Order: sequence, then structure tokens, then C-alpha cells
Amino acid sequence: MKINKFEDIQAWKEARELVKQVYKLTSSGKFQKDFGLKDQIRRAAISIMANIAEGFDSNSDAQFISFLSYSQRSASELQSHLYVALDQSYILDNKFNELYNRIEEIKRLIGGFIKYLKTKKDQALSTMD
Repeated sequence: MKINKFEDIQAWKEARELVKQVYKLTSSGKFQKDFGLKDQIRRAAISIMANIAEGFDSNSDAQFISFLSYSQRSASELQSHLYVALDQSYILDNKFNELYNRIEEIKRLIGGFIKYLKTKKDQALSTMD
């Protein structure tokens, strides 16, 4: 499938769904009253999809790869915040595992896209030789 816009990127689509889940999760129970963690966890989730979108419109694959790397780091940050939510009993083990695994899948998709962009660059350079 050809990617014409950032909305075509599977990792972005998955990150968007994750943001929906995070907003729903942080809008109820004790979680909604922990303004600091709620804000941090939402920002980290949003950052995953935002960096994919922002990187898509960068001027080069190298810059895009940098933004994708930021996106992966935000995903790791979100995973870390989930541990805080778990430790504070804001979420149960099953919800933690569900979200953690979803984030792992998103990180895998981003990693695959980075690998693709690097391979594409290496192939372009080899044809110039």
C-alpha cells in the first residue's frame, strides 16, 4: 500500500486508537483526580501519533526517522507511566497488560517503518555506485 498521507501509516492508526483508550481510562475513577499523572499519560500517548505525523512532513527520510524515534521514546514513556497507574491501583493488571502489549505492537510497527526507511536509503545509495 502506498503511503500518501500520515493517516495511511499503520503505526499512526494504532497510536490514534491507543489515545482513545488512554483518554477513556484517565477520565474515570481515581485516575481522573490525579491531574499530574493524567496529564503526563495523555501527553505521552498523543506524542506517539503526533511525532509520526510531524515526521511524515519532514524534508528527508533521516529527519522522519528521528521523529519516529521520538515516537518510540514516547511509547516507552507511556509504558513507564502505566506502571505508576498500576502501582496506585488506578488500573488493574489485565488493563495494564492490554495497554502495555498494544504499545509494544506500536513500537514494533514504528521500528519496522524505521528499518524500511533505512533500507530504502541504503538501496538508493547502492544504485548510485
